[in-house]
This record gives sequence, C-alpha cells and structure tokens, in this order.
Amino acid sequence: MTVKINKKIKGYAVVTADDKAKEAVKAESVSRAAAEAEAKPVADVIQMHERVERPEVLIGSTYKIKTPLVEHAMYVTINDIVLNPGTEHELRRPFEVFINSKSMDHFQWIVALTRIMSAVFRKGGDVTFLVDEMRAVFDPRGGYFKAGGVYMPSLVAEIGAVVEEHLKSIGLMHDPEMSDATRALIAEKRKVYEERAKKNSEISTAGEMGGAMSDADARTEEVIEVTGEGASFPPSATMCHKCNTKAVVIMDGCATCLNCGYSKCG
Repeated sequence: MTVKINKKIKGYAVVTADDKAKEAVKAESVSRAAAEAEAKPVADVIQMHERVERPEVLIGSTYKIKTPLVEHAMYVTINDIVLNPGTEHELRRPFEVFINSKSMDHFQWIVALTRIMSAVFRKGGDVTFLVDEMRAVFDPRGGYFKAGGVYMPSLVAEIGAVVEEHLKSIGLMHDPEMSDATRALIAEKRKVYEERAKKNSEISTAGEMGGAMSDADARTEEVIEVTGEGASFPPSATMCHKCNTKAVVIMDGCATCLNCGYSKCG
C-alpha cells in the first residue's frame, strides 16, 4: 500500500509486533481502570454551606466571660454541627453562637454580632478570619487585663478570643509550634530569673533579721500567677506586645518576656 507524505519528516521509528502488543495491553489496562472507577460508588461528602439544614440536636460548648466593663458575667455558647458522621470525612463545624447575660447594657450590638457570626458560620468556607477581625477591635476608653494577665483591648476582642479557643478545640485552628531552641531559651531565662529572685529573697531575709526589710526587696518577693501552667512573674512586669501577657522583665539590661521568649536584644 502506498501512502503519500505531505509533511516534512522529522524522525522515524520502526514499529514491531512487540510494540503493538504493549500498546494493546496498555490500552486494555486504562479501559479497565476507567470501568472500575465508574463502578465504584462515589462518596457523597457534605461540605458546610448555607443550605445545610439545622438538625434537631447540636453539640454545644459554653464559655464564661467576666470583665471589669460589665457588672454581670457573659456566657458565650457555640453550637457545632457534625458533617458526614460515622465516615472518614467526619467534620465538626461551628453552626451558631449565642451570648447571654443579666446585663442589658450591650444587648443590641451583641444580638447583631451573634446573628452575623452565625450567618458566617453557616455560609461555610474558612471562618477563622473572624478571630483576627474581632481581636483587632480596640475600645477607645482603653482595654483591660483579664484573669491570667492577658491584655484584652476590648470586650469584642475577648469574645474573639473565646471563638479562637473553641475553633482550636474542634481542630479548625492550631497554635504555631514553638521550636525546641525557643523552648530551651525560655527555660534558661526562667531559671536565671528564678535564681536571681531567690538570691534577692535571701538577701532581704538577712536584712530583715538585721533590720527592716526594704520596699524593693518586699516587691521582689511578691509574684503573681499569670498562666495556667503555674508560671509566676513579678507585679512590676510589663506587657509583652507579642503574646499580650504581663511577663516582660529587665534581664541583663534588656527587656525579656518570660512567657514567649521575645527580647528586644534578639
């Protein structure tokens, strides 16, 4: 059979019977894989969106907020919906939020805030941006330190901190892992600080035996609990702008945070 070639020949190869057999086997395996894929049942994975109906029962968690701005405590309840229960795609997502309190001073904007947040939760997608937006709200009258020594710039920011804690508990947010070098540095600085405080305490005790103890030594002995891990810092400690904790002390002429290890000296 004669075949007319109208294009320029750039290369050629001789096709043998073995090559044809390999091509046939390859084509058969591809068709078999396609047939098996069509035969397999496709998993119906439900993603969070606004058309997901509210079930009769939701899993909820309630957090207590007590601030100096409001006489009565606030109780933040966040209810979660479980998507694809009992499967490998099971996922827990926030569905709605409520805030209850005896105080009616902030009733209107709290109701508006919770309704907007619930609508964002039900919309689906990445809802973690709410934490950053809420924690960036500052009260023009000034913020406050909540129990534990963590600075809160506003009541909205503390509500955002509660939402962050909840999202971490259900696995939607994660704390950045601290490197081993940073952990070792913090442990070293804590040890140096504790040794210095112990030494000052011994000096003040000796001074008390010989006479009256100075006010500076008395302040050195006082410590306050500022974290849930039992870490203690002097009342004169200032706030760290990185972790918002009153844990910055002067060590070797440099401001150092004993909570996160931040230091202006590097």
